[in-house]
Amino acid sequence: MISNFQEIISDSAKGMKRSAIRELLKLAQDPNIISFAGGLPAPETFPVEKLFEVVKEVLEEQGTIALQYGATEGDNKLREQIAENYRNDGFDITKENVLITTASQQGLDLLGKVFINRGDKVFVGLPSYLGGLSAFNAYGADMVGIKFDEHGMRSDIIEEKLAELKAKNDMPKFIYVIPDFQNPAGVTIPDFRRKEILEIAKKYDILIVEDSPYKEIRFEGKDQTSLYALDNTGHVINLGTFSKIFVPGFRIGWVIAHPEIIDKFVMAKQGTDLCTSPFVQKISAKYIEKGYFGENLKKTIKIYKEKKEVMIKAFEEYMPEGVTWTNPEGGLFLFVTLPEYMNADKLFQKAIKKKIAFVKGSVFHCDGSGQNTMRINFSFSSKENNIEGVKRLAQVIRESMK
Repeated sequence: MISNFQEIISDSAKGMKRSAIRELLKLAQDPNIISFAGGLPAPETFPVEKLFEVVKEVLEEQGTIALQYGATEGDNKLREQIAENYRNDGFDITKENVLITTASQQGLDLLGKVFINRGDKVFVGLPSYLGGLSAFNAYGADMVGIKFDEHGMRSDIIEEKLAELKAKNDMPKFIYVIPDFQNPAGVTIPDFRRKEILEIAKKYDILIVEDSPYKEIRFEGKDQTSLYALDNTGHVINLGTFSKIFVPGFRIGWVIAHPEIIDKFVMAKQGTDLCTSPFVQKISAKYIEKGYFGENLKKTIKIYKEKKEVMIKAFEEYMPEGVTWTNPEGGLFLFVTLPEYMNADKLFQKAIKKKIAFVKGSVFHCDGSGQNTMRINFSFSSKENNIEGVKRLAQVIRESMK
């Protein structure tokens, strides 16, 4: 190994941090540990039998094409299918507005690559998705945290901070929003708040990045309009993925944006991986074409609804007084708040000894706050383990209380 390794790595590499969630998942490999840590879909939702059929058809009908390099923009059929689905939700788009990515995490990385110079401001939620924070941090972003209320990111704070930064000529590159069943908080931003945020963004001529990997997993309540559909003027970039609504192993995601933005993303992606796997794109397109996607999504929603209800009931039954939690209308997560004097970071080691894992809430806060919070996943474990895991977690919390 060369002696000056630390001296020659880039500034971006020096700023990189390991994903706290990925590291926690290593600890949770013990089969005796009930893990609420990952954002893992339930394996029973994976359509293995249908995929056997679809893969066979793809290889028989277009094997040589599917196994070849593909266009950076993505498979035309899949792009059109995605565009049609979003048009049904009010998006004014064609396939030219769609770029297929290697999951939405690549979309987040491309955002940093295209927009962020070291020291640039980016608005994020307090809390916000760790994968987004990690991607922006790698490019040297100066992240500005926006506090939440029961309706998500507070629009009044967004406008207040934008006015301050405009006076200093230090405007942020974009506002990063997860509007549907937010990761980690589980909060959905209602239409009125979305309109407020959009109007503020237009007033200050700022991009909004709408990261919405869970929108289709709604099992109660009223669907809210996407920020992109409310806008349709090019002020919003929308990120989507099949990871939570189909299969994560395919690593298929997409970016929806103005064609001029898509063009820059295409060039950035070409320097990264040339193209997302044409094989899995064609499998996905064929699966959708055969009508299997909608059928499986209904099954997934039913499973997650039952798992969430079981977990919420267990929280109500076993958690000590002073602990609160969100009750999301969809998605994969709920967010737990402990009494202010408690520290979830310290609690984690005690929980592991009781064979229960969660994600410390502080990692979702760009300013290091949220020490008394934790994220809980309800989609991966069985209903029985969700109950048992909550019992163990409640015991750890109770024993740690003053």
